[in-house]
Amino acid sequence: MTCTLLLVDDHALIRAGVRALIQDIPGYTVIGEANDGAQLLEQFHALQPDMVLLDLSMKHTGGLDALQQLKAAYPRCKVLILSMHTDPQLIMCALEAGAHGYLLKDTTANELEHALRALCNNERYLSPAIAHTVINQALVRTQGPTAPAGHGHNLTARQLEILRLIVRGKSTREIAHGLGLSIKTVEAHRSQIMKRLQIFDVAGLVLFAVREQIISLDD
Repeated sequence: MTCTLLLVDDHALIRAGVRALIQDIPGYTVIGEANDGAQLLEQFHALQPDMVLLDLSMKHTGGLDALQQLKAAYPRCKVLILSMHTDPQLIMCALEAGAHGYLLKDTTANELEHALRALCNNERYLSPAIAHTVINQALVRTQGPTAPAGHGHNLTARQLEILRLIVRGKSTREIAHGLGLSIKTVEAHRSQIMKRLQIFDVAGLVLFAVREQIISLDD
């Protein structure tokens, strides 16, 4: 089945470039475009796409505001941030606001395909180029006076290994290949990890992994 996409960026040239990249990826098609948050809501309501590719820097409604408005109206919609910004606080805010993935605009077509596939498979995706940045920001937060205390876990050694790879931004396919497991096995472990921890987003997993010293900046 084809996964339908809505592109949201206030630069027509950027939208054209992303559309051209997606046209070369089997199984995905762009069914609409918007240049600000207001158009995003209108287009999403009219087209009901499977996924939104959203820029964070737009002239009228900012990307974060647009994301919050979209998730408030359509909480189950999938959103992939496509941005040039690497500011750790901005990335964490986007993830906490409901983004399912974060990809840099200088990414390759291959990484874009990985991210699209992950979201279409109900997974999260974090660009490997910013994984270290997100971990660093999570570490800063856990060192603050209001940081929640660690609550332990009952994950198996294999699940801990997979959690470390998820936090680093690895896709299910990459984890399966690296560990010599099937994709279905990794998906089952991922589901069990989230259910056991009751954490269902990348930002939460990163915070947990750093707080419990499962991963560090040196990993």
